[in-house]
Amino acid sequence: MPSTIEFQGIVKRFGQVTAVHEFTLSVRPGEFLALVGPSGCGKTTSLRILAGLETSTSGRILLDGADITGTAAKDRDLAMVFQTYALYPHMTVAANIGFALELRRVPRADAAAAIRRAADRLGIGLLLDRFPRELSGGQRQRVAVARAIVRDPRAFLFDEPLSNLDAKLRVSARAELRRLQRDLGTTTVYVTHDQVEAMTMADRIVVMSEGRIEQVGPPVAVYDAPATLFVAGFLGSPAMNLWRAEVCGDALRAGPIRLAAAAMPMGGITVGLRPEHVHLVAAEARSPLAIHGRVTLIETLGAETLLHADAEGGQLVARLHGRAAGMAEGDAVTLHADLSRLHLFGGDGRRLPAAPPLVAAGNRADPGVGPLWRTGPGV
Repeated sequence: MPSTIEFQGIVKRFGQVTAVHEFTLSVRPGEFLALVGPSGCGKTTSLRILAGLETSTSGRILLDGADITGTAAKDRDLAMVFQTYALYPHMTVAANIGFALELRRVPRADAAAAIRRAADRLGIGLLLDRFPRELSGGQRQRVAVARAIVRDPRAFLFDEPLSNLDAKLRVSARAELRRLQRDLGTTTVYVTHDQVEAMTMADRIVVMSEGRIEQVGPPVAVYDAPATLFVAGFLGSPAMNLWRAEVCGDALRAGPIRLAAAAMPMGGITVGLRPEHVHLVAAEARSPLAIHGRVTLIETLGAETLLHADAEGGQLVARLHGRAAGMAEGDAVTLHADLSRLHLFGGDGRRLPAAPPLVAAGNRADPGVGPLWRTGPGV
């Protein structure tokens, strides 16, 4: 039966610095949960507290309902894979994988069979007699994972295990790790600063900033409805276009977008629009609005293009399918924003509810767009 994990009000202070603030979170049985955020956000400290490698200042850790806050790391039955893999250089691959079994005094024949099963599952069965110095980065990473799974632990803990791999190997490794976790069904807590890893691997993600949880949820749900300005700016590559709204006559101007002031709550509004919701041609959308600007940068990525433009009222980035053929930096361009996909944040940085209908003022630079448009409740 997969294990449950609960963080209850975990606080960690290093001197006068609070690294983790009131961290409360439940990890479901068999779940793959990713802690994601920039360096210094507290994600690794939280994982190390769970592993028993750090002592919390206050709060409790429960494993299957039992309080393990004061339990030594070796007695928690949690397997951790470190960023550096932490392989013993003087031991062979087989000895590294089976080290925990040796400490448990597992009979030699049983340990050898378990080591062989774990190595074959990770595709390193032919490497058992080699030493870590004779392995590539990807092979070392597989040895570290094999050492974790051979123990059949109550949960897996991963601390940025793919960060030392090259880009191509990272793609294949994250798919292998996810398949392995699904096959084993073991509860997994995975720390990464790479949002692509978090989005593609996890059942739920926990976005952290400055030691606090900003938002928890399924990756797509968090991406589609970021709860805070931080999440909106962090999740997504390139980041969401964000503009501070200012009063401009009878409208609020947010970068190149105008919204009727009467429809907006007061107190400082930030308007967001993801790059994929800005198009070169009018899309099949409820709310197209033309934005005129000038191209400042074109990033061709093969299957898609990132178009940076200096538009009336602000900078923006558009993610375009395919390539911007015949377009060059400095060219005038008309882009079409899908206003039905706007995100609104209040002065406290939190997402605004979509209670009152919003009214977008017509783009004065494009008289073909109607004077007013109302969004639906999904904004």
